[in-house]
Amino acid sequence: MNRSHPHHRILITNDDGIHAPGLKLLEEIAHTITDDVWIVAPDAERSGAGHSISLTLPIRMQALGPKRFQVAGTPTDCVLMALSQCMTDGPPTLLLSGINSGANLAEDVTYSGTIAAAMEGTLFGIRSIALSQVRAPGAVADFTPAANWCPEVLRKVVSLDEWPAGSFININFPDVPVAEISGVRLTTQGQRPPGSFSIMPRVDARAQPYYWVKIAYTSGNTIANTDLHAIADKAVSVTPIKMDFTDQAWRDKLAAAMV
Repeated sequence: MNRSHPHHRILITNDDGIHAPGLKLLEEIAHTITDDVWIVAPDAERSGAGHSISLTLPIRMQALGPKRFQVAGTPTDCVLMALSQCMTDGPPTLLLSGINSGANLAEDVTYSGTIAAAMEGTLFGIRSIALSQVRAPGAVADFTPAANWCPEVLRKVVSLDEWPAGSFININFPDVPVAEISGVRLTTQGQRPPGSFSIMPRVDARAQPYYWVKIAYTSGNTIANTDLHAIADKAVSVTPIKMDFTDQAWRDKLAAAMV
């Protein structure tokens, strides 16, 4: 098999769990880049974990095979465990997180464990990419678009000579037949109208209340060149994201106001 970057050492993680089909697909794609592929992923689904770490519970890890570990913790925990306990003879040159079952667009990046793993890799100076297969809430993801487009998109991104410190890449594949995909778009992070998440109250068999978070994405704000617009236009979205959240324009106005 042709491997264009045999020198790469790749770490793969996710927030859907070690047995997720998207992780399996990403592992297969990673092996077309290099043989040195490591899997360190949560032992169960950790969707919505965000960039959280386990501070009040111990982290337990189990080896499932060569270069394959499951962690009882968050995606961020998985990256920390990989770097400090698993890949002790050398860090990865590339971190791939996903392929997530469901979109990570717009404000999703603030909730997503998939994105969080890429953030943690970025903080360690590792080139990091988050990958997600868009699907309707509650539906089963069809990874066919990702399977067809991920290898080419990854090849182009991985071949970049320059990668700015403190930045990572967020890639989303549209939920449409492969023949309908309109191409690849370089995008900015969009923003949906508020109201995608709501609280659904329930009562258990002992008459005690409990609650579920319901996801029903609101439409709108598909401004041109955003990730939301690209997906709505049946395109693969590639968004560079910077870890520095500073609002520079507002900072300048605040500085003038605080004199």
